Amino acid sequence: MKYPALFDTATLGSLTLENRIVLPPLTRSRSSQPGNIANELMAKYYSQRSGAGFMITEGTQIEPRGQGYAWTPGIHSPEQVEGWRKVTQAIHDQGKVIFAQLWHVGRVSHTSLQPGNAAPIAPSAGKADTVSVFIETGPGEGALAEPSPARALSTQEVKELVQLYKQAAVNAKDAGFDGIEIHSANGYLVNQFISDKSNFRQDEYGGSLENRLRFLKEIVEAVTQVFSPERVGVRFAPMFETTQEDRIYLGLLEDDPHTTYVTAIKMLEQAKLGYLSLAEADWDNAPELPDSFRQAVRDSFSGLIIYAGRYTPERGQRLLEKNLGDLIAFGRPFIANPDLPERIRHDLPLNAVDPTTMYGGTDLGYTDYPTADMPQTN
Repeated sequence: MKYPALFDTATLGSLTLENRIVLPPLTRSRSSQPGNIANELMAKYYSQRSGAGFMITEGTQIEPRGQGYAWTPGIHSPEQVEGWRKVTQAIHDQGKVIFAQLWHVGRVSHTSLQPGNAAPIAPSAGKADTVSVFIETGPGEGALAEPSPARALSTQEVKELVQLYKQAAVNAKDAGFDGIEIHSANGYLVNQFISDKSNFRQDEYGGSLENRLRFLKEIVEAVTQVFSPERVGVRFAPMFETTQEDRIYLGLLEDDPHTTYVTAIKMLEQAKLGYLSLAEADWDNAPELPDSFRQAVRDSFSGLIIYAGRYTPERGQRLLEKNLGDLIAFGRPFIANPDLPERIRHDLPLNAVDPTTMYGGTDLGYTDYPTADMPQTN
């Protein structure tokens, strides 16, 4: 076997993961309308990819204001919970593990996606720049649009949002998920609180790094009353050197990302969370995370560490061999290759992704990618 480290088992609390290959959160915008409800087609999609040792759903909004893109699923209504049961049942029927990613986009939204066409919400008033959202322009039709200006949340509203995260965790448990991931990356709501580039508050949720981390800390405290800490993970997207000005929203570039994220990770360690997921920049020529940062992460966190972003089996194998990470997530390759783990195991060529069918639509470019003919073994 060419990449043996990827096929070692791993332990996440009481869960045994059969390999170290992860299906990460991948927005595909295939939920049923109206209502943003997970459906049978989505259950088939996830079931096809259950060769992954660990699966995390696409971002699922915790409340109606948390939506930033057309047709993404939610986990705040009874119908949505029932829809997600179809997915978890399909995965559990195969004896596999799946977590739900809890998502709130904050200011990365548009009035047409908000209840009553209201302004999006954020830590501070303002507009998300250098990013587009996807809005519905007609039945099954959509287009890119600039985010709408956001309004600042009151202190009381922030506290209410913490409780909405807790309720989403309750809903995820009711839907049959094995655990949850808190989406704290990519310029969305939790990331907006953490970053001094988007958080200009003067209450207990703004100012110092400790205050800017308070929202995440309170969410963690709330959801670990629902799931045990080892069944909870957090995703960050730390950004270091980059010349891609148009990508700045991804991690809301910090002046000192090392200190910001190591401090945040130490907080997660105190909470005894099960895993940490680090999403690296994934565009061409993007910088890799410094090994000094990776080592600081390893030294600061005792749970499993997932890395994602332009990973090949070779890069993943090297990172595991260095003991800087525990699990490797493959995004776009998993979209086009439902049998990705077996292709990696047998070193087979991969299908290419069709970019025109990434978001929205039918089974085309979703559940119709072919599997490979596996070589016979004696």
